[in-house]
Parts: sequence; structure tokens; C-alpha cells
Amino acid sequence: MMYPLKFEPILKERIWGGTILAEKYHKTYDTQTKFGESWEISDLDENISVVSNGFLAENDIRELIETYMGEIVGDTVFDKNGLGFPLLIKLIDAQDDLSVQVHPDDKLAQQRYEQNGKTEIWYVIHADENAGIYVGFNKPVEKQQYIEAVLNNNITDLLQFYPVKKGELFFIPAGTVHALGRGVRVAEIQQPSDITYRIFDWNRVNEDGLPRELHLAEALDAIRFKVKENCKIDYEEKFNATSNLFRSVFFNINAINFDQPLEKNYTNIDSFVIYFCVEGEVHLFGEEFHEVLYEGETALIPASILAVDLVPNTKSLLLEIYV
Repeated sequence: MMYPLKFEPILKERIWGGTILAEKYHKTYDTQTKFGESWEISDLDENISVVSNGFLAENDIRELIETYMGEIVGDTVFDKNGLGFPLLIKLIDAQDDLSVQVHPDDKLAQQRYEQNGKTEIWYVIHADENAGIYVGFNKPVEKQQYIEAVLNNNITDLLQFYPVKKGELFFIPAGTVHALGRGVRVAEIQQPSDITYRIFDWNRVNEDGLPRELHLAEALDAIRFKVKENCKIDYEEKFNATSNLFRSVFFNINAINFDQPLEKNYTNIDSFVIYFCVEGEVHLFGEEFHEVLYEGETALIPASILAVDLVPNTKSLLLEIYV
């Protein structure tokens, strides 16, 4: 009988990271290393998530899909993606500014690497006062104008800066130049890809005193020039109900902000569901299971589970994600 699956976090040391993932979310006992990312559910090579709970513990997500196929991901999802899992879920904590970067789309990533492109979305979990992010150009930009800005170290003058606060949502299509700012923590839902072209890194140096590698030539073909768009997604949040946040061909995202029990029925979708616990503590009940989801944790609800009772121990907030 299937049950909500939790996975061992895959932690990533980053120059811009800190100790929040260890101290607040208890992703590791290591409080000395600067961790910036916790990969909550991943199917990328050398970063394959392993189940941490129940009778399927120590099996990785590829083994699960190979064995159970549509029972895990949904028949439609399996027919489209085969043994691959179609999302990568991260918890990102920026204690310093991330590099200004861009990701290729599917076409370019397939041409260069035979991999997926990277379209992503950020849900802001926390933001320090005056913290913000750069997403997209602040006006239509020509390629030569961009090149001159990069050479003059003032690329941020061309980018849209958004002051941010908890609960805000930003959609970042592949080809959009962007940077997460210091003091911002996000849940990142994205295509399963780790292809990043670094454009500007705030003149930082690594532990050897050398500038980090940039990918200026590779980025040129990836960037969507002459486009000014508002990447902030506005939505209406409901309480003790499901709020629709975003729909796309890549992922669908809802928010569940509640302090009373809710019943969720998934008979109308042929997909797995992921719960990302933004705050609080939520008990997940089914016919033959009871799992608890704590702040900062993620659970995969297999597609064969058609109903889940959600019981918050306190006021809680879940992101509900599916394809």
C-alpha cells in the first residue's frame, strides 16, 4: 500500500549560503558549512533522492518509478516522461547575493547537452527587510546593449529589481536573466535541470582568491532579448481552502493556508502531488497511513493515493504541486 514518501535532503554547499538549513530546518547536523540549497526531490544524475520513511526507505526515486511506474507518478506522466521524474524541488537560502544568471530552454539544452531546459518558479518563504530579487529586463534590451553592460560590470542596471516579502511568487521562464538577493529564502519548483550560465558574480572570488567562472558566450544564445515582462504572479489567497497560484505546462502550484482539517481528493488528476510545508506542522492521514510534515519538509503523494486528510497541528501553510 502506497503512502506519502519523504526523502533524504541533498545539501549543496554554496559560496552565498549559510547555516539556516541546518539550524532552522535541521537538514543536517553540520552547522559549520555554508549550505545554500537543499534538493528535496531530485532525479538528476549523481543527485538522486532516496526515500527516508516507511517500507520503501533506502530506495531511490528512479527505482520507485521503474518498479511502480504510473502508481507513483500517474499513467499520463509516466507515458510522457518514462523513468524520469519531471520536477526538481529545492529549498534555497541566500545569505548573500546569487550570481546574475540565465538558463537555456528545452531546444537549446537538447542541442547542447541532450537534457531538459530550466524553467522555474520561486515562492518566497522569507525575506529580510529591504531584500529583493532581480528578474528579467526592465526594458526591451538589444544584444549589443547587453554585451556593453556586461563588459562594464553594470548588467544590473538593465534588470528589473523587485523588493520581496513572504508569500510572493515569481515565474522565471528559461532565457530570463535573474538573481536571487541576499536575505531571501524560497521554495523553487523547476524542470529537472542544473544547467546554469553565470553572467555576473558581483566580483567575488573563490577560496583560492580567483574569480568564479562565467559563461558569457554560452549565455548569449540562451537569453530572451527585446523582452520586458512582469514575472511577479498575483493571486488571491483563501484561508482554510485551496488557493490556485499558477498553472503551466511545466507545473501547477496551489497554496493551502489553514488551521482546520481539510480533505483533499485527487481523482480528477492523473499525477503525483508534492506537499512542501512552508510553515507549521501537518498530519497526513489516509486509509493505511499517517505521516507528519514539519516546516521545511517535503512529501511526495503517489498518484495511486486518491484522497488525503490534512490535519494541521497549528496554523500551517502547504504548497501543493503537481503536473
